[in-house]
Parts: sequence; C-alpha cells; structure tokens
Amino acid sequence: MAIVETRSTARVRLKAAVSGFLSGGVIGVAPACFVVGAILERWLVAAIGVALLVLNVIVVSVAGRLHRARNPRTPARTALAVIESRRAISGESANVPVEFVLTVAPDERSAYRVETRQDINLVDIPDYRPRDVVVVRYRPDEPWDVEIVTEPTEAWARRAATESVDSAPESALLAGPKDEGSFCLLGTLGLLLGAALVVLPFRADLFAAVDESTTTSSSSSTTTTTTMSDGFSWPTTSTTTSTTTSTVSGTASSEAMLSDGEMRRAAESLIKGMRTSSAAELTIEEHVMAVRGILGTPAAPGTAIDLNAVPYERLPGLVGVARTRLGITNPTSWRITFEPAPKPGVLTIHVSVTDAEGAKASLEADAQARITVRHPR
Repeated sequence: MAIVETRSTARVRLKAAVSGFLSGGVIGVAPACFVVGAILERWLVAAIGVALLVLNVIVVSVAGRLHRARNPRTPARTALAVIESRRAISGESANVPVEFVLTVAPDERSAYRVETRQDINLVDIPDYRPRDVVVVRYRPDEPWDVEIVTEPTEAWARRAATESVDSAPESALLAGPKDEGSFCLLGTLGLLLGAALVVLPFRADLFAAVDESTTTSSSSSTTTTTTMSDGFSWPTTSTTTSTTTSTVSGTASSEAMLSDGEMRRAAESLIKGMRTSSAAELTIEEHVMAVRGILGTPAAPGTAIDLNAVPYERLPGLVGVARTRLGITNPTSWRITFEPAPKPGVLTIHVSVTDAEGAKASLEADAQARITVRHPR
C-alpha cells in the first residue's frame, strides 16, 4: 500500500528532526558541564551547564508559543467518509480501540485515504461496518488528523444516510508525522554528541581526578587516640581496606608489661577498642602491645590469632628465661611474637632478646607456654 507524504508532513518531520537533534545536544551539554565542573571543582563550568539547561527550557517554551501564535491551527471541518476496513483491538474497558481505514471525501478537495484509531463503545461497534458512510472531522492543514463524529448533527446524519462515497485508491493514503523513532534517535545522538563535546576536552583532568580519588581512598587513614582510665592509650588507624592496626602504649617504665596482669589488661583494652578478638599479628615489647587485625572479613585458617586464648600470665616467665638462660649477659630489649597454626588453639610463641652490642637469642613455646626450641641451645 503506497503512502503519500504531503509537503506539510515533510516540513513538520524535518523541523521536528532538527529540533530534536539540537535540543538533545543542549540537554547533553548541560548536565555534562555540571558533572564535569563538580568533579573538577570548576564551578564556572558547572554554572554554564545550569544556565544552558534553563536557557533551553525558556527557548523551547517561547518558540512553542511563537509558533502557535504565527501558525494557528485551522478549524476542523466536517466531511463524509466511507469505512474501508476496521480492526478492533482488545481492551479491558467498555471503550474498545478500533483501527479504521477511511476514504474521506471533503467538499472542497479530492477524496483521500487515511488510517486512524479511535475508541468506540463496545455496544456501538456494529454501527461501524465496512462500506458504511460516516461523518468525520478533519483539519485542512493536517488532513491525516481525522476523527469519526459519533453524534453528528441532524443535517450531516441525513447526508450520511442518503449519500454515497466512492473509495479512493490505496495510493492516495496519507500519512502524518509518525516517525517518532527517527526523532528519538536524533535526539539521543544529539545528547551523546553534546556530552562528548564537554567530556573530551577535560578527559585528562577527569582521569587524573579519578586516579587521585582512588589512590587517596585506598591509602588515606584516620587516626584516633583513645586514652583509658588505667593509663593506657592506643591510636587506632583504619583505612578503606580491610586492614586495621591498633596499638596500646603504656606510660609506665619498661618493665610495665611484665607486671602482674598488665598484658591481660592491655589485651582486653585492645579487644574493646577493635571490637574483635581476632588478629592477624600480635607483638608485645617492653612497653608496647600491638595487634594488626583483619576486620569485617572471616579469617582463613592459620591466619588469625585469638587474643583471648593467649596465655598472657605465663609470658613474663618466658621473657625471664630468654633474658637469663640463653647466653645474653646484659639484654637491653625483648620482643614476643605469635604464629598461628591451621588448627584452632595451636599457637607458636616466639620470644627474642637483644643486648647493647646487637647480639640476639630466642626461644619458641607452644600455646601452653611450654618451651620447645632455644636459640642458642
């Protein structure tokens, strides 16, 4: 079936395509300017984006009013038409959408065909049979805009009942500007091009800003120092990764950690501050107890130390053995580290001592603080 496109239809379609492309371009530029300006903190660019968006709304509104003022719609006219075919589309209400193919026969121009859709009451559908003559309204400037008059005046009803209308050839079928797909495609293309015009000149700065943000978020840390009433304080350093390091520092002499109950009390303070008793590393020195924990993720077997299971009360005795029975005459420092094992409750304790000349000695003990290895023997 051939479709005739009028000059008016072609002009409307071309104007709509150009308008859609330009409007899409402005809509693409405006938010792109705002986003790029906000990310790079270039507020002039962001302000330009907001101004363009507001200007686009104003221009579209004013242009629409001017067009309606300069090109007022022609009043609808009445004519006779013959129903060439009909096709009802299923609906859920009493009014059913029906697609009609009509031959419209205006008094002032030659007859033409048109396709139209109109809601018809389910009860009235038998009144609109093929080859029936009906009364319609149409616009001379938009002849494809046709509507069946369901309640015509008495004069037009008499004409429809007494006059006949010859069918127009299928080649006389008129089509209105229904190409919304091309309009949407051009609008989307304009939007993408507009956004690209803004983003491409700033792409280097944007990538640098993203890289800097990623690096900062992965490496920056916040340190908070909490002081307990017992004289211990720890800086808790937390990063955006899952690793957190917490340290308890005593303010007493170098023998503070070896005092009765001090190691247990320091460990309890750490557990309270970290809100977990699981740690990847635990180190105890002369006046410092430090843990490195993995927070928020379950620890794999053999990678975590249960701070509650460490025999703190027996550790000072191990330090005493290392300082007096490993051949170090005048030790100046000591250090305790822990090595977890795959089995729960299995732990290896390493105690090392160092003298002023740098000579070292160490021992190993199990989870019950029983010595298993000495260096030197």
